[in-house]
Amino acid sequence: MSKIEDVSTPRRTKEIIQRHGFSFKKSLGQNFLIDQNILSKIVSAAQLDQTKGALEIGPGIGALTQKLAEVAGKVTAVEIDQRLIPILGEVLEPSPHVQVIHGDVLKLDLAELFKEQFGEVSGVSVVANLPYYVTTPIIMKLLEEHLPLENIVVMIQKEVAERMAASPGGKEFGSLSIAVQYYCEPELVCVVPHTVFIPQPNVDSAVIRLKVRTQPAVQVEDEAFFFEVVQASFAQRRKTIANNLKSRFFAKEGRERLEQYLTEADIVSTRRAETLSLEEFGRLSDILLKAGLKS
Repeated sequence: MSKIEDVSTPRRTKEIIQRHGFSFKKSLGQNFLIDQNILSKIVSAAQLDQTKGALEIGPGIGALTQKLAEVAGKVTAVEIDQRLIPILGEVLEPSPHVQVIHGDVLKLDLAELFKEQFGEVSGVSVVANLPYYVTTPIIMKLLEEHLPLENIVVMIQKEVAERMAASPGGKEFGSLSIAVQYYCEPELVCVVPHTVFIPQPNVDSAVIRLKVRTQPAVQVEDEAFFFEVVQASFAQRRKTIANNLKSRFFAKEGRERLEQYLTEADIVSTRRAETLSLEEFGRLSDILLKAGLKS
């Protein structure tokens, strides 16, 4: 069967949209990429080959899916918009190793999906142009469910990508940075101008690769409590870590015990949360856990 023409050009994208009478839904954050160079960078960053699989979230009309199908041994694309399913069926017809699933990735049993779809491949990466409004929930679901992933390569809002990759000490570093870096090694691949989408979003995007760690960046006694301490520490960014932790864990007690625990963790109480490393947060959460402060 002959290969269907690349759909990622502006002309082909517009032609498909018009022929199918497709209209964009703002509520789904639909912005279709029309730059083949950026698509190639995304696929290259995923480090795929014929022995590996790719899970794509939100394939749209299949521009990225086509590129993934050229290099990966198995591609599964999850699309929430029922109107796009017949378009994807047409575009991806020459690629029998691609399967499109209609569903909401936030509601799917991903562990079961991985068993069903990727049992024959040696490794799986998520590759996607994610809608801005669900970027963080989707990435955290992928990470918190401890799926057997090698890489997560996603195009997201530039500001969010910078927060994920930020180092301690800067204003971008926060609880999202720690959550992502606990599970992954982040690397910014490229910045993507808003002009290469139909329709154009209001902000620029960036492609980020999250190389999933085989072990978390720090070993902690209680993962959920570690993140609870992190969230509490960033509750009010202008406050010191001591003041934020006092509000959350020591509201009914004096500050003396808190100072003692911070000293034990080798953390000066006047520091702000964005200056602490993952190792320091890990040490502190284990000390507070041992002290019986888990709710």
